[in-house]
Amino acid sequence: MQNLDLSKLGSSDLLSYEIVLREYNNNARGEEIMETGFNTSSGYVYIALENGIQIASCFGQDADFIVYDYETGEEHFCDTYEEAQHTAMGYSNAE
Repeated sequence: MQNLDLSKLGSSDLLSYEIVLREYNNNARGEEIMETGFNTSSGYVYIALENGIQIASCFGQDADFIVYDYETGEEHFCDTYEEAQHTAMGYSNAE
Protein backbone atom coordinates (compact mmCIF):
# COMPACT_ATOMS: atom_id res chain seq x y z
CA MET A 1 0.00 0.00 0.00
CA GLN A 2 1.31 3.40 -0.95
CA ASN A 3 0.76 6.22 1.50
CA LEU A 4 -0.14 9.72 0.41
CA ASP A 5 2.37 12.38 1.50
CA LEU A 6 0.04 15.16 2.63
CA SER A 7 2.91 17.63 3.03
CA LYS A 8 3.38 17.69 -0.76
CA LEU A 9 -0.24 18.60 -1.54
CA GLY A 10 -1.48 22.11 -2.27
CA SER A 11 -4.59 23.60 -0.72
CA SER A 12 -7.01 22.42 -3.44
CA ASP A 13 -5.40 18.95 -3.33
CA LEU A 14 -5.98 18.79 0.42
CA LEU A 15 -9.59 19.79 -0.16
CA SER A 16 -9.84 16.97 -2.71
CA TYR A 17 -8.43 14.56 -0.14
CA GLU A 18 -11.07 15.68 2.35
CA ILE A 19 -13.79 15.08 -0.28
CA VAL A 20 -12.42 11.62 -1.10
CA LEU A 21 -12.27 10.64 2.57
CA ARG A 22 -15.82 11.86 3.15
CA GLU A 23 -17.10 9.83 0.18
CA TYR A 24 -15.24 6.76 1.42
CA ASN A 25 -16.77 7.21 4.87
CA ASN A 26 -20.28 7.76 3.51
CA ASN A 27 -20.29 5.06 0.83
CA ALA A 28 -17.52 2.50 1.19
CA ARG A 29 -16.54 2.35 4.85
CA GLY A 30 -15.20 -1.11 5.59
CA GLU A 31 -13.97 -1.78 2.05
CA GLU A 32 -10.26 -2.66 1.96
CA ILE A 33 -8.08 0.22 0.80
CA MET A 34 -5.42 -0.89 -1.66
CA GLU A 35 -3.73 2.48 -2.08
CA THR A 36 -4.08 6.19 -1.49
CA GLY A 37 -2.25 8.60 -3.76
CA PHE A 38 -1.93 11.66 -5.91
CA ASN A 39 -1.67 11.44 -9.69
CA THR A 40 0.60 14.28 -10.82
CA SER A 41 -0.53 13.89 -14.45
CA SER A 42 -4.27 14.24 -13.81
CA GLY A 43 -4.26 16.13 -10.51
CA TYR A 44 -6.47 13.47 -8.91
CA VAL A 45 -6.20 12.60 -5.23
CA TYR A 46 -7.58 9.08 -4.89
CA ILE A 47 -8.34 6.08 -2.76
CA ALA A 48 -8.11 2.80 -4.68
CA LEU A 49 -10.26 0.07 -3.15
CA GLU A 50 -9.74 -3.68 -3.36
CA ASN A 51 -13.20 -4.01 -4.97
CA GLY A 52 -11.89 -2.27 -8.11
CA ILE A 53 -13.39 1.17 -7.48
CA GLN A 54 -11.36 4.34 -7.09
CA ILE A 55 -12.77 7.38 -5.32
CA ALA A 56 -11.05 10.45 -6.76
CA SER A 57 -11.26 14.23 -6.78
CA CYS A 58 -9.17 16.97 -8.32
CA PHE A 59 -8.96 20.69 -7.62
CA GLY A 60 -11.55 20.43 -4.82
CA GLN A 61 -14.31 19.26 -7.18
CA ASP A 62 -16.98 16.64 -6.46
CA ALA A 63 -15.71 13.08 -6.31
CA ASP A 64 -15.62 10.77 -9.29
CA PHE A 65 -16.01 7.04 -8.83
CA ILE A 66 -13.78 5.28 -11.33
CA VAL A 67 -13.94 1.65 -12.40
CA TYR A 68 -11.07 0.23 -14.44
CA ASP A 69 -11.75 -2.49 -17.02
CA TYR A 70 -8.65 -4.69 -16.95
CA GLU A 71 -9.57 -6.35 -20.27
CA THR A 72 -9.87 -3.18 -22.35
CA GLY A 73 -7.81 -0.76 -20.27
CA GLU A 74 -10.71 1.69 -20.20
CA GLU A 75 -11.71 3.73 -17.18
CA HIS A 76 -15.40 4.25 -16.59
CA PHE A 77 -16.28 7.42 -14.64
CA CYS A 78 -19.40 7.22 -12.48
CA ASP A 79 -21.28 9.92 -10.62
CA THR A 80 -22.16 7.76 -7.61
CA TYR A 81 -20.61 4.90 -5.69
CA GLU A 82 -23.68 2.77 -6.39
CA GLU A 83 -23.27 3.29 -10.14
CA ALA A 84 -19.60 2.31 -9.81
CA GLN A 85 -20.57 -0.87 -7.94
CA HIS A 86 -22.97 -1.86 -10.72
CA THR A 87 -20.34 -1.11 -13.35
CA ALA A 88 -17.70 -3.15 -11.49
CA MET A 89 -20.14 -6.05 -11.12
CA GLY A 90 -20.76 -5.94 -14.87
CA TYR A 91 -17.05 -6.20 -15.55
CA SER A 92 -16.60 -9.10 -13.14
CA ASN A 93 -19.63 -10.94 -14.56
CA ALA A 94 -18.22 -10.63 -18.09
CA GLU A 95 -15.13 -12.69 -17.17
